[in-house]
Formats: sequence, C-alpha cells, structure tokens
Amino acid sequence: MNKDLRKVLAFPYILWMIGFTIIPLSLIFIYGLTDRSGSFTLSNVLSIFAKDHFKALLLSIILSIVSTAICLVMAFPLALTLKSKKLNKGSLIVFIFILPMWMNFLLRTLAWLSLLEKNGIINTILNFLHLPSLNIINTPAAIILGMVYNYLPFMVLPIYNVLEKIDDNTINAARDLGANTMQTLTKVIIPLSIPGIVSGITMVFVPALTTFVISNILGGSKVLLIGNVIEQEFTKGSNWNLGSGLSLVMMIFILISMAFIAKYDKDGEGMSV
Repeated sequence: MNKDLRKVLAFPYILWMIGFTIIPLSLIFIYGLTDRSGSFTLSNVLSIFAKDHFKALLLSIILSIVSTAICLVMAFPLALTLKSKKLNKGSLIVFIFILPMWMNFLLRTLAWLSLLEKNGIINTILNFLHLPSLNIINTPAAIILGMVYNYLPFMVLPIYNVLEKIDDNTINAARDLGANTMQTLTKVIIPLSIPGIVSGITMVFVPALTTFVISNILGGSKVLLIGNVIEQEFTKGSNWNLGSGLSLVMMIFILISMAFIAKYDKDGEGMSV
C-alpha cells in the first residue's frame, strides 16, 4: 500500500487518539497534580491514604479479587467444555453465552436489582415455596454477583481462544506418555493457557476495581467503592482536582495489568478473541 495512502487512512485514527485519549489523559494529569489555584501539588494523589478513601480502595480490591477468582473458577471449566465441542456447536454456545453482552450494561445490572430486591422475583418465589428470603441487596455479596455476571464473558473468551489454539496432538502425546487426566490438565493444558488466563484476569479485575455503576445500583450507595468516591468527586463535589488525583492512583493498577499482559501474553493470544 502506498505510504501516502496509509497516512491518509491513519489520519482519522490519529485525530481520534488525540481527541479521546491524549487530551482527556492530559487533563487528568493536569488536574490531579494541581490544586484549585493551579499550583503543583501531590496532595490529590496522596489523599488516597485518607481513611475513607483508603477504606474504599481496600474494599474495591477485595471485591475485585473475589469476583475475579469466581470468574476464573467458573470460566476455565466452561472454556474446556467449549473446546471439546464441535466447531459449529461450540460457536453456537459461545454466541448464546455472549448474547447478554449485547444488552446495555446498565439494563443488565438493573435486571439483577429487580431479581434481588426485598420484594423482587427471587424472594417472591422463595416466599411462595415457604423458604427463607434472600437478603443480599445493598451488600458486598450483591455487588460481587453483579460483577461476576457482567464480567464473566471477559474471562471465558480469552481462555477459550487460547485453548482453541492448543493442538490436540499435544494433549494426546501427553496421554500416550502415561499422563492421566489431572496430570494432562496441570502439566500441559493450564501452562499453555496462561496467556488467556492472564488476559482474562486483567479484563475482569481492572473494570471490577474501577466500577461505580454496579455498586451504585446493587449496593444502594451503602457500599462505597473507590469508583464511587471518584465519581462523586467529579459529579457531586465538583472537585476535579481530587477526583483526578484519585484517578491517577487507579492508573497505577492499569499499568501493572498491562505489564502482566506484556510479560505473559507477548503474542497477544489471549486478547485476540
């Protein structure tokens, strides 16, 4: 392709990067490292160690780790099952599995609110069966459930993508050499699927850590995560400096995640779903 033509085709992308990536990130850095008068300060970033902020960050990390672990435990067996299916059948199952992702994120979360609330569908059924009510709405458990439901596909698809690339002859060779099912899984399949696992963990952990919509809806503003703190500083407190400073702290976790992907998924196998 002609170099001039490549430059022309790349121009809209460059404009997009400048307008929607570079400029917003620059503003975050500028606001985060200055006070209201425009003077340089690190107080906005260091405010993460304030009692309420640090408590929200710690809770966010705990809930993100728990939800990521649950997604991994559920996703790996499912991905193995999908790999064992024929191509057409497997593709249909994948299609059905990711179908909810085509719905609006907010609507999917609101649906769980209707299911879990005190007089919701689940408790109505439980009361009809004379069983104890399920009272988890406005608790961390409800937030974890919402995270797992919304982010599980982002764990399944990278792992499935990597498992699909494992040659069946490799697995058969391990079995011919005397490896049983568990040995084949732990010595062959899991090590070869590490790129997909790392990508899946990153794609679940980072959005779970920074979310505020799920905790707002299913937590009822009673469970405060770091994403809620940042969102409130921008919207209710109108303190862009503090909100940007806390956002810079969250960028550290994103950079760490990118470093893990660069180390364990050098060829981008887990990302090319």
